[in-house]
Amino acid sequence: MWRYLAGAAGALLLAGGGLMLWQGGDTAPQLAPAPLHAAQPGPIAEPPAATEKTREEKRFGRYDKDKDGKVAREEFLASRRKAYARLDTNGDGRLTFEEWSVKTTDRFAKADADKSATLTPAEFETTRIARKTTRPAPCIPESEG
Repeated sequence: MWRYLAGAAGALLLAGGGLMLWQGGDTAPQLAPAPLHAAQPGPIAEPPAATEKTREEKRFGRYDKDKDGKVAREEFLASRRKAYARLDTNGDGRLTFEEWSVKTTDRFAKADADKSATLTPAEFETTRIARKTTRPAPCIPESEG
């Protein structure tokens, strides 16, 4: 009979312990967080309205030369016409291969130090395009931030 009584008492103790764990067992009173604006003196000012143009609005503004709110075909092609005119060195309205490849031809001539019309590995290395390296984000020490 004692076994049954000891088993019942153990079951009650386990159920009571489980109930306490389930409720968190934390008897410390919960304090409500202070409002964020309470620490700041005076009224909170509204943030300024954003007036900065987006990247696409700026790009549109560069193309819209007559500022009529529309980009006409001529306005859209104007930058290409200027680039074409720079390449068309003799001004005949046609691009020859030599006019089109002038940058590459000049780069080859500059790299060909011995004027042999061929590039050695050392000369070829000078034709490498210099790439811009991206700067890493500045690291702010924890003591400053």
